[in-house]
Amino acid sequence: MVRVGVIGCGKIAQVRHLPEYETNSNAQITAVFDMNYDRACEIAKTYGAVAYKTLEELLASDVDAVSVCTANANHAASTIAALKAGKHVLCEKPMAITIDECEQMVAEARAAGKKLMIDQNQRFARAHVRAKELLDAGKIGDVLTFRTTFGHGGPETWSVDPGTGSWFFDPKRAAMGAMADLGVHKTDLIQWLLGQTVVSTTARVTTLDKRDPQGNLVGVDDNAICVYTMSGGAIGSMTASWTYYGPEDNSTVLYGTRGVMRIYDDPAHSIVVDLACGEHETYDVEAIQTNDNQTASGIIDAFVDCLENDTDPAISGESVLAAMRAVFGSIESSKTGTVVNVKQG
Repeated sequence: MVRVGVIGCGKIAQVRHLPEYETNSNAQITAVFDMNYDRACEIAKTYGAVAYKTLEELLASDVDAVSVCTANANHAASTIAALKAGKHVLCEKPMAITIDECEQMVAEARAAGKKLMIDQNQRFARAHVRAKELLDAGKIGDVLTFRTTFGHGGPETWSVDPGTGSWFFDPKRAAMGAMADLGVHKTDLIQWLLGQTVVSTTARVTTLDKRDPQGNLVGVDDNAICVYTMSGGAIGSMTASWTYYGPEDNSTVLYGTRGVMRIYDDPAHSIVVDLACGEHETYDVEAIQTNDNQTASGIIDAFVDCLENDTDPAISGESVLAAMRAVFGSIESSKTGTVVNVKQG
């Protein structure tokens, strides 16, 4: 049985980590911590856990592993503290707010001999898993170009603290906006689907519409549009947006030498393949989860499984470094107005 502590009791902990640990027969939630102690106490009552007033007290308890569900700016500090305390860590995305912090997290996990997993859960979406199988089998040939998009109306209606006064819009606590919230998902996904990494990026990361309670544009980006060149030669766009004030878009379209694959782009079918020879194929796998329709992500089960069986995490911290380098490279590209080469390895 894996004894688990949850650090940060906001919305992502409430809709994913806590309920998914509760339904895993090999995990037991024994400890919670939140800067809002009253919130932590309410969560503790629900799950039969102990609410701690400080992170240090939680880490001194007998938990085997923790989920880090704090605001972005606290990911690295909480993760490194937990690793130093001998705990395995599942950390929410974005991994951290600088590439140095990301690399420190990986180095500390290695030094501590503990597992570090990052919640890049789009790799677990069943349609993405099936699409990768088809791509690896050469279904549409070599991918030449692509577009991958993640957009919705923003986190202000989803956050545990509604409105643009929440931490998502605070540059000190969030550091980044849509690019880190949504863009990191699609950046990681396209690299995983293609088995390639981003080698250069040309990006515009900007704030177009979101405003704070005083009417000023918020201090983090609400839109990001990036053109990625991949290590295998493919070129494509990655769009992340908090201003899609209508249906959520979580689609990826891949254009190959033998045909086109559309993933979560057709409301009737999770995967549609149109081949150059005229063949049309559909695959009905599973609808993508949305903010309004949260389904089991698979990330918690995979984390618990790697602890129970002492195997490598399915999505290790090290494997996410390439996506984070592309994210930070895109932010640099937007600031400088230049093409940025993304460091490899």
